[in-house]
Amino acid sequence: MADTIFALSSGRPPAGIAVLRISGPKAFEIHQRFTGRSLGKARFARLVALRDPADGTLLDRALALPFVGPHSVTGEDLVEWHCHGGQAVVHVVLTALAREADAREAKPGEFTRRAFENGRIDLNEAEGLADLLAAETEAQRRAALSMAEGILSRLLETWRAELLRIAAMIEADLDFSDEEDVGDASTVAIRALVSTLHVEMETALTAPSAERLRDGIRVVLAGPPNAGKSTLLNALVGREAAIVSDIAGTTRDSIEAVVGIGGIPFVFTDTAGLRDETSDVIERMGMERARAAVDDADIVLWLGPEGNRPDGAILIAAQCDRPGWQPLASTAIAVSAITGAGMDALVAALLDRAKAWVPREGAFSLHRRQRQAIEAMTRALKHCAVQDDLLLMAEEIRVAVKALDALVGRAGVEDMLDTLFSRFCVGK
Repeated sequence: MADTIFALSSGRPPAGIAVLRISGPKAFEIHQRFTGRSLGKARFARLVALRDPADGTLLDRALALPFVGPHSVTGEDLVEWHCHGGQAVVHVVLTALAREADAREAKPGEFTRRAFENGRIDLNEAEGLADLLAAETEAQRRAALSMAEGILSRLLETWRAELLRIAAMIEADLDFSDEEDVGDASTVAIRALVSTLHVEMETALTAPSAERLRDGIRVVLAGPPNAGKSTLLNALVGREAAIVSDIAGTTRDSIEAVVGIGGIPFVFTDTAGLRDETSDVIERMGMERARAAVDDADIVLWLGPEGNRPDGAILIAAQCDRPGWQPLASTAIAVSAITGAGMDALVAALLDRAKAWVPREGAFSLHRRQRQAIEAMTRALKHCAVQDDLLLMAEEIRVAVKALDALVGRAGVEDMLDTLFSRFCVGK
């Protein structure tokens, strides 16, 4: 943490503006060497001439904004230079900075890691920021922004305050356990607080999966051979992802295509046609994979007889543009991937089903790590509520606090920090 680091923090040039950050104990000194001027007022932009300290060569004219630690994004002294965004300009400024003996180029995610280690953000906000940088759909952006803005972190702080309050009550009862007025009434009050907190945590666990939102909601198209699955897949994803043929059994293996619909990421899978018997070994293997895909799917679009429909599958009556077409059932969505008939209704049905995996506006989704930590807390509170011994109750609360501290990054997370912050770009 003693090093002063620098990096380009905006997008790759060329661009209108290039933002270079210098953060660390020597940031202000380096700024003065490059500009020959004092910093000026913190958080106010000032036009400066950037000159190479080695020979005084003018590198660029830029806006400089100083931020005094701990009131900066990294929690330490930081300067931003807003330079012209040409490749040559960025290269020459970074090259001059690299010649400074008391500064080095930042590693991927190092600015954000310093923000975490200096208490500017917690681990969940850092994860939210990583997700925000990787977001490709509107649903991913909203969920990541909520996490980065601290919606889960604020909830965890209220839980921590309540856990410490419960711990204090138990400790008080232990200190005065010989007093006659300490007994069942106090234990009942503690259990009531534990129960209320347990319910809040169980409710939080109903939040959607961040991994599912990141990877996409898995939609599998299944049914008998030549039912129109491949044609429908192509229509849904807007490109020729699957080979289409009138020959039954053309699709032998599962074909995946990723697309965003209504701001939600979907992974569509076309599968081999399902039928009772086949002498073709390759086709049999394809059908086995198709059944496995159906079992693992979040949503199944069934293009076959209603009686064979998997539980919960959306029944699709495809190829409704064909002469002599008859609907499979009144509950089926009739579609034609050729004419577009019924496609709006199908998309609406998909988006309606997808709501279960997408957090509502202003809500959060949970990563596996976060979910496991909250589950550990709920188990500890559940055990606490049924204990008669105050010492055992205190131990369960301690376990819950430990899990919460690991969740926000106060303890026990050193082994995963490198992996997390390596997801960021160099200037972040």
